Amino acid sequence: MKAAVFYGPEQPLRIEDMPIPEINPQEALIKVAACGVCHTDLHYLEGVPTFKKPPLILGHEASGIITKVGEKVINVKKDDRVLIPPVLTCGSCYNCRIGRENLCKNIIMIGNSIDGAYAEYTKIPAKDLIKLPAEIALEEASIISDAMSTPFHALKNRGNVRPGDSVVIYGVGGVGLNAVQIAAALGAYVIAVDKIDEKLEHAKELGASETINSDKENPVKAVRRITGGGADVAVEAIGIPQVMRMAYDSVKWGGRTVIVGYSHKDLTISAARLMFREIEVRGSLGCRIVDFPPLVDMVRRGKLKLLVSDKMPLDQINEALKMLKEGKIKTRAIVIP
Repeated sequence: MKAAVFYGPEQPLRIEDMPIPEINPQEALIKVAACGVCHTDLHYLEGVPTFKKPPLILGHEASGIITKVGEKVINVKKDDRVLIPPVLTCGSCYNCRIGRENLCKNIIMIGNSIDGAYAEYTKIPAKDLIKLPAEIALEEASIISDAMSTPFHALKNRGNVRPGDSVVIYGVGGVGLNAVQIAAALGAYVIAVDKIDEKLEHAKELGASETINSDKENPVKAVRRITGGGADVAVEAIGIPQVMRMAYDSVKWGGRTVIVGYSHKDLTISAARLMFREIEVRGSLGCRIVDFPPLVDMVRRGKLKLLVSDKMPLDQINEALKMLKEGKIKTRAIVIP
């Protein structure tokens, strides 16, 4: 099979011929239909270490069709259309047992701990696969795995968003735009913040009631003015500490700030405001497996759109990553093996 192989930071991925994975009795072999191009892959290319040392096949946001199952697999079968979650869980550690599988202490990250889905085939423990209904386009469905599930968890479980809440989303790229449409679907009054008017217009189309261009006005003051004191929930979906601070400063007394973006830098916030205003600051990592079925059903029922702007063949993966780094991807790019 053909695969895009990572050999180390600051090196392009190499398209190589690799053996098709051999499965064990609990696994399924999947012919990859599509895999999303994510900023996480850029982090590895920029020097963030992977758990498995290179060479490694990257790619963690995928969908496909099962071509073979192990002898002990009972939940899926050959020819099933499936979504592949980006992380695999043990199901038996303390965090898994209390319903926080995304914090599994034995977590395995696809395209990080093990070979991923920038390839024609990949193997996955069958217990973690999510069946896809026929109404959902298979290739586009790949982005549900991460670009949609990450903000879904952030808003539903970490932000505890309820109908009528005011929610401000800082950064409306691929993840941020999905956060906008998910927050709107959950019944929130949504405010989108970005520097690019085109993205803000797209956010309006997806349910944002207000938009703020942070190059043209102070977003914290604007959010406080619009909401009469501050938003119920603020989500940072970029990964810049200064923007995280803006999100923190944008919430009302007793509000919740959810950090989705990744940064290795420190974040400085006002301890006095944190205490005296009872502000909550919460991190958000990925999504629990249990939340995938309702998310998939929201897509099936047309409550959420699959925001794919670019489709490219696998041998153009480096071009896709370059476009992502340069901000040329409108919503999400997927590669087709």
